[in-house]
Amino acid sequence: MRFRHPDGSIVHLSYCTNVHPAETLDGVRAQLRDHCEPVRRRLGRDRLGIGLWLARDAARALINDPAELRALRAELDSRGLEVVTLNGFPYEGFGADEVKYRVYRPDWTEPERLAHTTDLARLLAALLPDDVTEGTISTLPLAWRTPYATDPGAARTARAALTTLAQRLDALAELTGKSIRIGLEPEPGCTVETTADAIAPLTDVGHERIGICVDTCHLATSFEDPDTALDALTAAGIPVVKSQLSAALHAEHPHLPEVRTALAAFAEPRFLHQTRTSTAAGLRGTDDLDEAVAGGALPDSTPWRAHFHVPLHAPPAPPLTSTLPVLRATLARLVGGPVPLTRHLEVETYTWQALPAELRPRTRTQLADGIAAELTLARDLLVDLGLKELP
Repeated sequence: MRFRHPDGSIVHLSYCTNVHPAETLDGVRAQLRDHCEPVRRRLGRDRLGIGLWLARDAARALINDPAELRALRAELDSRGLEVVTLNGFPYEGFGADEVKYRVYRPDWTEPERLAHTTDLARLLAALLPDDVTEGTISTLPLAWRTPYATDPGAARTARAALTTLAQRLDALAELTGKSIRIGLEPEPGCTVETTADAIAPLTDVGHERIGICVDTCHLATSFEDPDTALDALTAAGIPVVKSQLSAALHAEHPHLPEVRTALAAFAEPRFLHQTRTSTAAGLRGTDDLDEAVAGGALPDSTPWRAHFHVPLHAPPAPPLTSTLPVLRATLARLVGGPVPLTRHLEVETYTWQALPAELRPRTRTQLADGIAAELTLARDLLVDLGLKELP
């Protein structure tokens, strides 16, 4: 979906396909047929943006066979789908029964991460619509905090990899005329947990094609104030290459037994749900929600937030809620001013099938309806901020 900002530039809105993960090229094609095109039809639009997730095997298949890449581009066109952004965070196995810490490997100290991200950049340059010259890719925020924090060479290795990537992106732009930018995506528990943590390593790299991806669920989980975060990034000259529109789980009164019971329903075995609370002594947290709910690990006199991407349009029932207000405030700063701070927005609720059983979609139709409802909410927010939806 495309919108014209009051300054005349085009802002793109998509949804991320990691909600229906596939490891192979055939699986990606099935996504387009079974999920993405039906969502577009529900919205009544001729064109729908998707933030494509290409696992390692699917990406390699496209890199190794230019005919397959051309065929994928043609299929996107025929189904009324367009790609301006990729989710390059998960490498493989995102559809596994247990993902948890696996999603952070390989990290930016390992050569596989650089190779995969280079592949993604080449693919995105070929998949961009003819009238679009800029693409973006989100990636993991360097590494999970351990063992990175205790390895004296880790930061140097990661910085060298990102510098090499930037050089490759420059060469790709010269060859294709397409500018691909990469955004580190701060996430709780990682080396770069907050936007503030991103400033030093991105300043070290010092390249316009390497910036930040602001995920509004992660921002909220770490209790970051959107204005403070974005002001600091602007002052440091760090570009927001894309933003993922998502909402975290919020518990205002975690000391109450009924709140603990409600939170426990969201503790599940597939994904990691880092949980945080902001205290007078600073941010405190656990790596997963079940650790927090069990008691004793976190102070419970202040609100808790959990890294669980809840549907934007359907916050959980009381006594829980979502951090949709943080999303609204962030979006207002990102695109509500005289000039957009980013032009790529991506709804990223990948946890539909991890919701408590009674909230999960049971059919493809129900899932498509839910994704369409999220995109409709995002569209309405953009229109309210003065952007005009384009055909």
